Amino acid sequence: MWDDAFPSFLIGLREGLEAGLIVSILVATLVRADAKSRLPQVWTGVLAAIALALSFGAVLTFTAANLSATAQEAFGGVLSVIAVAFVTAMVFWMRRSARTFSGEIREKVTGALGMGAGVLMLTSFLAVGREGLETALFLWTTARAAGESSGPLTGAAVGLVLAAGLCWGLYRRVLRINLTKFFTATGVVLVVIAAGVLGYGLRDLQEGGVLPGLTTYAFDLSGSVDAGSWYSTLIQGVFNLMPTMTWLQVVGYVGYLAVVLPLFLGGVRGERIKEPEPDPTPAPEAVSSPRSRPVWVVPVAVVAVPAVVAGLVVAFARPKPASSQTVAVSETECGKGFTAPATGRQTFQMHNTGDKTSEVYLIDPATGAVYGEVEGLAPGTTRDLVATVAGGSYAWRCVPTGAKAVTSATVHVSGGGGTVKAVVPVSENDLAAPLKAYKVYVDQGLATLGTQTRQLSADIAGNHLGKARTDWLTAHRTYSSLGAAYGTFEDFDKKINGRADGLAGGVEDKDFAGFHRIEYGLWHGQSASELKVPAQQLATAVVGLRKAFPTQDFDPGDLPLRAHEILENALQFELTGDTDEGSGTNLATVDSNLAGTRELLTVLRPLLTKESSTLLPTVDAAVARLQKLLDSAHHGGSWTPVEQLSRPDRARLNGATGQLLEDLAPVPDLLEIRKSA
Repeated sequence: MWDDAFPSFLIGLREGLEAGLIVSILVATLVRADAKSRLPQVWTGVLAAIALALSFGAVLTFTAANLSATAQEAFGGVLSVIAVAFVTAMVFWMRRSARTFSGEIREKVTGALGMGAGVLMLTSFLAVGREGLETALFLWTTARAAGESSGPLTGAAVGLVLAAGLCWGLYRRVLRINLTKFFTATGVVLVVIAAGVLGYGLRDLQEGGVLPGLTTYAFDLSGSVDAGSWYSTLIQGVFNLMPTMTWLQVVGYVGYLAVVLPLFLGGVRGERIKEPEPDPTPAPEAVSSPRSRPVWVVPVAVVAVPAVVAGLVVAFARPKPASSQTVAVSETECGKGFTAPATGRQTFQMHNTGDKTSEVYLIDPATGAVYGEVEGLAPGTTRDLVATVAGGSYAWRCVPTGAKAVTSATVHVSGGGGTVKAVVPVSENDLAAPLKAYKVYVDQGLATLGTQTRQLSADIAGNHLGKARTDWLTAHRTYSSLGAAYGTFEDFDKKINGRADGLAGGVEDKDFAGFHRIEYGLWHGQSASELKVPAQQLATAVVGLRKAFPTQDFDPGDLPLRAHEILENALQFELTGDTDEGSGTNLATVDSNLAGTRELLTVLRPLLTKESSTLLPTVDAAVARLQKLLDSAHHGGSWTPVEQLSRPDRARLNGATGQLLEDLAPVPDLLEIRKSA
């Protein structure tokens, strides 16, 4: 949180000080001109500027929330670039205006005094409003980059409060600051921060499909830099520099600094911003007029107007509930009441008029691609289905439980609406070939495991415990590489790889069996006679599993799920050291888990390539990062125990595994078996 607060603190301090200086000069000029009665007009203009900035922030937040994920990336990228332009203009403007800053403001106030209340109010509104809009835009951009709003908002609030205190001190002449040097120093820091915002904005535009090069990386340090460490978090939060950056980001970042920073530093002058001095020219006297309205009317109006306008913008940007259609679903009819919808985000009310629970899909009738779905729509119930519609053909496919699928008539939607991404449905038949290939892999692995566990049993029977430790690791790694099939092993998994956790007697419990039972004995000084029976039981269980495996139920839908779950278990149990019974080989197990994940991705690769062209390159890069870290902990025949890893190394391993899990997370959704297929 606090690492994300610094950029916003700096912008709040600087923009707040600029606006505060303007207000201070306005107030000082009026006080010295003996026109204190006009001060409410200044504060009304300031209040209007604040209301405008808050309303602008609300519009940015709530209209962006209504966009699709891709559109949000593009929208955020555009606004990030605009924010960089505003910040750049702001630091150059303050540098250029330093010498004449207070004089120009006094001239505007003097002119406004002779032209009525409205002009004075407008003067303060325009003077403060620009800073308010810049602050709102920059805060929205930094909050979006941080992924949370608490840090940026807290930082901005602290900066604004500090700026108000400084302005009060300057106004009361109890504080003297060389403001030229202050704005120069903060200007340099803001230029560097703006370069990071530009890089982040370019990445958003790449992810939004506006700019190319999303997977063309200039560097990838995620394997050697822990993204979750305090220093990495601080650098990312303050400067928006990430361990992995594309060439476009790097070129934009370096190019911006190479051009803007020399121009800014080359034009810096050492002039001091002069404090407000009394103007020798007497200001024209204000003409008093009888009040024709209550004093609160104008302040309330200047706050209400931008708030109402912002509310209308947000309201009109949201999907219209009135545009929703009620679409009937039953065993004989599907899509009754469906007419060509307008383009954009639409809500359809799906009402099951039949007697059976049904799955409902909005599809492209030509390809079967799914735009939206409702699962388990019970008889007599109504649920919303939200989908984004563009120009093209649409139909409903209803799949009642135990009945044949029914497809509605096709409707054609004209117009644009942009490109709408649909998910091509995956059927059991699509997963049949990957499942068959993976079963062959598991069967071969079990055959190898049978040989290895028999050798382990022979080592122990012959009292060759040193060799048994080596052969134990070899066999355990083989079993650990079959993770995607664990769900089909039923009770065999407890006999082969059971844990002492949850057993009444712990490691001494009679039901503690398999690899971990033998591991405990081998690394805790138990004799060969004590380990002979557990080793024989392990070899017998492996033989039984290999015989039973061809007849066990292996759900094709389990394959996509296991792509994520194998390493999820590794992160939870192996990288915490929870399963270590003395061998210190948890990282070897993780390495085998990764090998099993890689094998699973190999058989799923054709389907994943078809469903998402960008997923696999990202996953492959994450796999390579994790593999590199694991290799660094492997020294000949030994592995560094988890508890002996340095804190940075352990954090890097956890971070790389977590990132790979995040990259693998879309796989189950992409390859979910849908009845519409």
